[in-house]
Amino acid sequence: MSDLSVTIGSLRLSNPLIAASGCFGYGVEYADLVALDTLGGVAVKGLFLEEREGHPPQRIVETPSGMLNAIGLQGIGARRFVSEKLPELKRRGAVVVVNICGSTVDEYAEIARILDDADGIGAIELNISCPNISKGGMMFGCSLEGTHDVISAVRRVTALPVMPKLTPNVTDVASFAVAAEEAGADAVSLVNTFLAMAIDVETRRPRLSNVLGGLSGPAIRPIAVRMVHECHQAIKIPIVGMGGIMTAEDVLEFMIAGATAVQVGTANFVDPLIWDKLFDGLRAYLDRHGISSLVDLVGSLELEERTPACKSSS
Repeated sequence: MSDLSVTIGSLRLSNPLIAASGCFGYGVEYADLVALDTLGGVAVKGLFLEEREGHPPQRIVETPSGMLNAIGLQGIGARRFVSEKLPELKRRGAVVVVNICGSTVDEYAEIARILDDADGIGAIELNISCPNISKGGMMFGCSLEGTHDVISAVRRVTALPVMPKLTPNVTDVASFAVAAEEAGADAVSLVNTFLAMAIDVETRRPRLSNVLGGLSGPAIRPIAVRMVHECHQAIKIPIVGMGGIMTAEDVLEFMIAGATAVQVGTANFVDPLIWDKLFDGLRAYLDRHGISSLVDLVGSLELEERTPACKSSS
């Protein structure tokens, strides 16, 4: 039997497939369709310290091979999550990754303290890269200093594995992965959505109420794979890759590029039952190639050696 298990910091997952934050609710919404204990993990909807309403409609727009969203990180807040949602996730046997948000460094740290005191949380994912809110989000994730400060503050108050979610909306994402590693992160997840917009040409108005939103789905996958590859060259801590995964081949592409695990997001809106198909595809690949452990594929990209160009003689 092929081994699908992977390790992220001190967190051991039975397989590399994690339901992505923002696309799987708090996990309990899918519990009657998907056996949560069969997933590698469930990254829950982003949480601020207090409840948040998010943006008014229109908040989602379909695009070719993807979608734009500007939900605005609507959520119930950290304390309500711990009291109302976490017990059910524990009962269902889910490995819980809590995505946290903040407008200030102190807010991130306070949420991390609350979660550190709760029972049943496997890891904290720091959302420092949301492209469609005005405070927090990319304010930290697009600054090397801000990235370092948030991670360091959270690292000081929790023993849980800490995993910042990096933005693709920067020139050199690998430098942010290095900053995260130096600040004490146990892993990094990437990529978050790409800043984008859509316009209704008949009304000449933005299709999203927030004007700008985050682009996800298969359209971004090749760019996300490239960024995972770049970060794998720069850091030693694990990478959780994401961006438009729809098939087992997509999962494998991210892992060969350097991801230890992956998050599956937009695909949940298209096919909530995608998980068994991904599991079957991964096992079939390992059997076909005679590979006993999936982790052996991480960073196994084979690159041809380039022969230096000959200098012309004068």
